Amino acid sequence: MAIPIVKDQLIKDSFLLAGFTSAEGCFLVLVAKSNTTVIGRRVQLVFTLTQHSRDEQLMRSLIKYLNCGNVIKNRNREARDFRVTKFDDITSKIIPFFKKFMIHGVKTKDFNDFCQVAQIMKENKHLTKEGFEHIRKLKTGMNTERK
Repeated sequence: MAIPIVKDQLIKDSFLLAGFTSAEGCFLVLVAKSNTTVIGRRVQLVFTLTQHSRDEQLMRSLIKYLNCGNVIKNRNREARDFRVTKFDDITSKIIPFFKKFMIHGVKTKDFNDFCQVAQIMKENKHLTKEGFEHIRKLKTGMNTERK
């Protein structure tokens, strides 16, 4: 039996979005090689929510609700990701939103680490060896790596 598509796919309440994020969201810190930085590495913050492709309209409604982000096909073709990668959107929209409408559970710790990394980046300390190592240490304790 197939799960029906919900016709009214809109986020109507900020607390609902916070709860949805507690269950299905992810705060990521990505590190990659870079030829343009002194330390040879770059850092990127990513906020992601993932749902089945039948809920793509719900995911698209988040763009308007949060005034940022985009929706892309997940590696799993049956899923869609709402994703925010722009640093300014992370610091001016995503972080303030979740500070006001708090998430719960273990993702609270991931969010707090995510905020610490954002602050390090705001101060351009991620461009130093010490700052980068601090970020790497925070990253290794986030999400599935958290013990």
